Order: sequence, then C-alpha cells, then structure tokens
Amino acid sequence: MRSLYSIIKKPLFTEKGSNLKESQNKILVEVAKDSNKLEVRKAVEEIFKVKVEKVATINAEGKWKRHGKSIGRRSDRKKAIVTLKKGEKLDFIEGS
Repeated sequence: MRSLYSIIKKPLFTEKGSNLKESQNKILVEVAKDSNKLEVRKAVEEIFKVKVEKVATINAEGKWKRHGKSIGRRSDRKKAIVTLKKGEKLDFIEGS
C-alpha cells in the first residue's frame, strides 16, 4: 500500500481555492496523477483529522510554453476539490 503522504502532494493557494474555502467549505489540493477519489478521501481524513463529504478530481494538462527559440511543455498534474462535512474546518496556514 502507498503512503498517504505520497497521495497528497501540496495544498493549492489560489484565488479560486480561497473563495471555495470561504463560501462552500471546500479545500483544493494537488494529488498524485495515479490516485483515485477513495485514496484521496482516506489520505485527507487521516492526515488532517477531518471528515470528508465528497471528492472531485480534475486532470490538468500542461501548457506549451516558449523561451525564445525553444518550446517546452509544463508537466501534467491532477487536482482534487475536497468538500468537508458541516462543522469541519481545515486551515493550512494556522494548522488544523
């Protein structure tokens, strides 16, 4: 079995993520590309000690970028929007 810490890579601090957290009690995290919703749910519940209601995953393809003459591609990544149950709170800045 994989480590829980290899499934959850890092929290994503974006404007959209902040709005989701404040208005709908959802958190936005980057997860391993080969992880599924059940693994993400279990990892979030055990690492952060909160109850998860729902998990939605998004596969984001890397964009093509130019640096002068050369063309490169950013790496693909997978994001998860985790909905917490009512009464649960998770704050990455202050700790849980």
